[in-house]
Amino acid sequence: MKKIYIALAAAGMMAYGINAQAADRSGEEVYNAVCKNCHNAPMAKTLKSPELGNKADWAPRIAKGMPALYEVALKGSKVNPAMIARGTCTNCSDGELKAAVDFMVEKSK
Repeated sequence: MKKIYIALAAAGMMAYGINAQAADRSGEEVYNAVCKNCHNAPMAKTLKSPELGNKADWAPRIAKGMPALYEVALKGSKVNPAMIARGTCTNCSDGELKAAVDFMVEKSK
């Protein structure tokens, strides 16, 4: 019974977090809140994620075009299972995720 209460409380907190967000955060804010966990050293290398600022990591991805990068951010990667849909940011809007991608690409050109 205790596990049910914990699950319900967690679901309530997630729902509150989603509904409490008034305005979209900037790409940098989303990156710093969520994306950096996998796209900064040393985790980027471990997870085979493109590291922020690493031109060699990002060049082949950027070459595929922004729509392809947005799709990976929104739906996850078919190549790297570490990049799950929405990058674990369940309370990010599509616009916020795209802004985070824009931020990472801009810092990695």
